[in-house]
Amino acid sequence: MTEPLTLSIDAMGGDNAPEMVIGGIEVSLARLSQVNFLLFGDQVRLTQLLKLHPRVAAVSEIRHTDEAITNDQKVSSALRTGRNSSMRLAIDAVGSGEAAGVISAGNTGALMAMAKFVLKTLPGIDRPAIAGYYPTQRGESVMLDLGANVDCDADNLVQFAVMGEVFARNVLGLENPSIGILNVGAENLKGNEAVKKASMMLQETTLPIKFHGFIEGDDIGLGTVDVVVTDGFTGNIALKTSEGTAKMFGEFLKQALSESLISKFGALLARSALKKFKMRVDPRLYNGAMFLGLNGICIKSHGGTDAFGFANAIHVAIEMITHSFNEGIKQDYAQLSGHQPELKEAVGDE
Repeated sequence: MTEPLTLSIDAMGGDNAPEMVIGGIEVSLARLSQVNFLLFGDQVRLTQLLKLHPRVAAVSEIRHTDEAITNDQKVSSALRTGRNSSMRLAIDAVGSGEAAGVISAGNTGALMAMAKFVLKTLPGIDRPAIAGYYPTQRGESVMLDLGANVDCDADNLVQFAVMGEVFARNVLGLENPSIGILNVGAENLKGNEAVKKASMMLQETTLPIKFHGFIEGDDIGLGTVDVVVTDGFTGNIALKTSEGTAKMFGEFLKQALSESLISKFGALLARSALKKFKMRVDPRLYNGAMFLGLNGICIKSHGGTDAFGFANAIHVAIEMITHSFNEGIKQDYAQLSGHQPELKEAVGDE
């Protein structure tokens, strides 16, 4: 980057904010240069933390507010009363052009609603979706929605499919990514009306995408498709379940390798392999999901992550901005959105 890049940070968002947020910025600075941060939050607490992190202090500016969106706050309440909250002010900085992107580990629903209100959506997009990387046996896939939209209709799922396909090409570098809709079975007769209609729409459209059909939960880890499409309710549960399973498996492995001198010796011999395994399944490495469909870069960090995980969310934002991924998504979706009327006609003719 030839000029300093400014990121807007909701410093009070997350289970362990603001300590985790400042710690995450500290970790990220080991890999970043020419990046400045606007920190929105309690000035007293942030000033105290910056004294402990002089490197962060050197590239940060505090914007004081004593208001913050809580994790259990309703979306309607957040929109109505949260205009001076750390989350809203951080988003406003992107909307005004003062910052190139915003990162928050706060309330997902509130972040989506505020970002949609301030940044607006791309033409043809009703609801932006949270998209994130997902490790698979074949490499990586993208999954959306991961929690922004609990209830979705067929049109929403089709829009997610198109955005996910564009995301996979721009971010994962896949030439012709395959798309699958997460369902309770692979058979066409299974599932609710929304997934059935979405499947029909994607099968009948002339969109230049590779639609695989329905997939089941075990297909996610297998890497059966490159883009997994689902509603936010199901996607969030699938994500949290996989993260919990990975942690449980890691704990079981740790216990097994420390039970005896022989097992400890075996762990020492396999240290390099175990390190690679840990890196492969560590959910913090995949922390940082992007709201697709917005006219701006907005990254949602896991609320319960640590400094290392938040640092990765910052790097996702940097990657999106420096490589103009959002612009690519805008352009590609604009070309593809011309097929949307055909999709809606297919539903109307049912």
